[in-house]
Amino acid sequence: MRQLIALLIVILIILSGAPSSAAAADLNQGAELFQIHCAGCHANGGNIIRRGKTLKQKALKKYKVDSLEAIAALVTNGKNNMPAFQERLSEPQVQAVSAYVLEQAAQDWP
Repeated sequence: MRQLIALLIVILIILSGAPSSAAAADLNQGAELFQIHCAGCHANGGNIIRRGKTLKQKALKKYKVDSLEAIAALVTNGKNNMPAFQERLSEPQVQAVSAYVLEQAAQDWP
């Protein structure tokens, strides 16, 4: 239920067209962090290491990482070829990049 609520909040922010300054700042920070730490392997939501495990909406749902919490856990702890970022990113930074990934996936990585 919490995952559904978190996803609905992200969707509402996206659809509002005028996100709060805090939400906009988080997404901007998430975009910046993504470019620094993630885009090397996940440019445009892809995956150069494991092609099927992209950050596209369909793949996120298939692998059950289509919530803010699930993405944050993966970023923090890593899994298989995905390194853990718990030593490199603070919790607010993990949340920001996770929100950015969800937002981009919802827009099919424009």
